[in-house]
Amino acid sequence: MREVFHQSLEDVQTRLVEISDLVTVAIEQATRAFATSDVALAEEVIDNDKVIDDRAIELDELAIEILARQQPVARDLRIVVAALRVSASLERMGDIAEHIAQLTRMRFPERAVPKGLKNTFTKMGEIDTEVARTLADLLRTEDLSLVNRLHELDDQLDALHLAVFEKVLSDNWQGEASATVDATLASRYHERFGDHALSVAKKVSYLATGTWSADPEGVDAEV
Repeated sequence: MREVFHQSLEDVQTRLVEISDLVTVAIEQATRAFATSDVALAEEVIDNDKVIDDRAIELDELAIEILARQQPVARDLRIVVAALRVSASLERMGDIAEHIAQLTRMRFPERAVPKGLKNTFTKMGEIDTEVARTLADLLRTEDLSLVNRLHELDDQLDALHLAVFEKVLSDNWQGEASATVDATLASRYHERFGDHALSVAKKVSYLATGTWSADPEGVDAEV
């Protein structure tokens, strides 16, 4: 029975990595579609979000079954509890990729990226993709040095997010109301992606050390 139990725990961790890999593909495709107005790629991201949702539900069901049948304690309990919370964050990250793709579809055949902000959003997309890849590596290896890198990337996203707001609020901004809304929403989605990744990183730290630190403010309250 103990061998079966530990196999179930390994299955939980494997599934988390698989979901994270799916999120990496989703955000890479979504940000690329947003930058290039590739509506076909955007549609692919939107359609594939259900796969992420389904995998998260399956993982949650497995974790709950382990809690009910095995009644784990100590580190084993931390693994299961952290997995439930990480699964929720990864699912939200998939939703964010879908939201970015939806902006692309909504504005097609026009460009979703407002004029004057192309370079900023290209950079944000690149950082989000690196965030996703780094997070997948963290879940795969539990190398806590990667947490510091995620903090650095999140700081970069915060700075770019602020730059977008400064741009659309400046006297030189000539974008129409729709462009202002698009810029604000898109920037918020890109920035929140980093916040959720940092939340997951803190949960992995808890898993490794047993010390729980608070999530970034408001991360678990909204997409």
